[in-house]
Amino acid sequence: MEQWLEWARGPLFKFAFAVMVLGLFRHLLLAVAGTVQALLRAGDTKIPYKVVFRTTLDWLFPVKKMNVNRPVYSVISVIFHVGLILTPIFLLPHIQLWERGLSIRWPAIPHVLADMLTLITIAATVALLIGRLGHIYARGISRIQDILLPPLLMVPFITGFLAMHPAWNPVDYNAVMLIHVLSANLIFILIPFTKLGHIILLPATQLVSEVGWHFPAESGDDVAVALKKENMPI
Repeated sequence: MEQWLEWARGPLFKFAFAVMVLGLFRHLLLAVAGTVQALLRAGDTKIPYKVVFRTTLDWLFPVKKMNVNRPVYSVISVIFHVGLILTPIFLLPHIQLWERGLSIRWPAIPHVLADMLTLITIAATVALLIGRLGHIYARGISRIQDILLPPLLMVPFITGFLAMHPAWNPVDYNAVMLIHVLSANLIFILIPFTKLGHIILLPATQLVSEVGWHFPAESGDDVAVALKKENMPI
């Protein structure tokens, strides 16, 4: 078991992380190339970069977007994303692994806060899955990955919590850690190929959308007129 764990932590982790980085870099290059191409072909090249920046911040911190059709679901979604991003990045054992491998480190969150974020993220994941499957319209537009990814995302959180709390762990520590590392590696590999990539690529999407809105010239204004939303955000 220990040999499998070392393999998962070593060569397999390096492979999974490389796939994630290269896959996201490919997405970024395609986005930049597509944006430049659209700008060169667009008749209206006046891109409101301040608006794009402000809109991007609105999506990154969607406080103003909470009061929509499903405010509770929106709040849970924000909590889920916060826990999903912050917990693994600022967990002390993870930081120590980076320090051991690359001699870099950053501040860690307190152990108690890490536990709270872990449990909140697990609960939020379950709530989001129930909210999606229990809502007729959300269920209708859900893809297979929308159903399968949340349970997969819970695995490293559950196993990580059990590994950090031996008294609550009903199975062998190495077995739990092996599942923890394997599930995390699988998530790394899936990030560039699934909707998980939006967690990292979201900041670039508003600029791409805005440039597309300007191609061809004044097409955005024509759509706004058709929707009767002149001078309004769409």
